[in-house]
Amino acid sequence: MTKALQHEHIARQWFAAFNTHALEQLLALYDEEAQHYSPKLKQRQPETEGLIKGKAALRAWWQDAFERLPGLHYEVTSLTANEDRVFMEYIRQVPGEEDMRIAEVLEVSDGGIIASRVYHG
Repeated sequence: MTKALQHEHIARQWFAAFNTHALEQLLALYDEEAQHYSPKLKQRQPETEGLIKGKAALRAWWQDAFERLPGLHYEVTSLTANEDRVFMEYIRQVPGEEDMRIAEVLEVSDGGIIASRVYHG
């Protein structure tokens, strides 16, 4: 299997874990020192300037999101993978909120996500 196909597989695992709110499965895809940037993070926790680092911070962020938004779901519209990253496009769906188009890049090294960046469209 090529690296691009491995990275696409990681992205599919990511969506499966996220959409079932399987926090530990989601975190298992990440490197211990992974970084995550998100405009939503910047909005909710301005002191972070949108950037968190490490699995403990990722766990706290997603656990809060899953608890606040039990109906949170991502509908995949496109995955494009290469040797070191996956570009994902999806629709963020939350009951009672307008759907939001999202793009996210997962940087992958040695089989784990080392960085992710979210962009809202």
